[in-house]
Amino acid sequence: MNNSTDRNTDSAQVGVSAVSRLFAVLHCLGDCDEGGERVTQLAQRVGLSQPTTHRLLRSLMDEGMVEQDLLSKRYRLSIEFFALAAKAGNTGNLRDVVRPSLLRLSASLGDSLFLLARSGFDAICLDRSEGPYPIRTFTGDIGGRVALGVGQGSLAILAFLPEDERETVIAYNLPRLKDFHLYDEVFLRSEVENVRRLGYAGRNTGALPGWPCRSWTAAAGQWQRSAWQLSPTAWGLIA
Repeated sequence: MNNSTDRNTDSAQVGVSAVSRLFAVLHCLGDCDEGGERVTQLAQRVGLSQPTTHRLLRSLMDEGMVEQDLLSKRYRLSIEFFALAAKAGNTGNLRDVVRPSLLRLSASLGDSLFLLARSGFDAICLDRSEGPYPIRTFTGDIGGRVALGVGQGSLAILAFLPEDERETVIAYNLPRLKDFHLYDEVFLRSEVENVRRLGYAGRNTGALPGWPCRSWTAAAGQWQRSAWQLSPTAWGLIA
C-alpha cells in the first residue's frame, strides 16, 4: 500500500513539474518580441535542456498554443493562444461594456485611453483606444502588466481597494516600486491619500517624464496626453 501511495505521489509531483515547465515556456514566449525566439535561447531562459524545451514546445504546438515560423524556425505564441487570453481578459464582459465609452471619449478628447484591471498585485491593460499622438505607458500594449502603484492607472486601482487589501498590496509591492526609483513608503501613501481625496490620479511626474495622465477607477480608465501638447486650459481639465 505504501509503495502504491509513494508512486502516486511521485507521479503527481512529476505532473506538477511538467505543468510548471510548460508555463515557464509560455511566459518566456510572452516576453519575446513578435518575431519569436529560437529553442536554444528559450532553453537558456527557462533553465532547461534544449531537448526538454523542444518537447515542451511540441506539446504546446499540438495543443495549438504555440506556432513555429517555417523560415526563421523561431517559436511564438499562436493566434489560438491570444483568442483564449482574450476570453479571460473579458471576464464579466468588462471590455465589451467599456469599449464603446473608451472609443467615444478617445474621439472627443483626441487622446489615447486605456482600460486597466487588477490581477493580484498587478494591473493589466485590457484594452486601449489610440489618439493621434504617440503615447508611452508603463503597461505597453494590451496584455502588458505593471505593479499596482506604478503609473496613474494602477495607482487609482490601488487607492480604492478595501483597506486590508490595499495594505497587503503595498507591503508586497513596495520593493518592486523602488525598482522604478519612484517611491518610498511615505511618498506612496501620500499619493494614495491624494487619489482618494480627489477621486482620480493625475500628476506630471514619474518614470515617463512629460507624460501626465488623469486616471479614475472603475477598473481603471486612463486618459493620457504628452505634456508638450497640453495648453493651460487642458492642464486645468486634467489637474
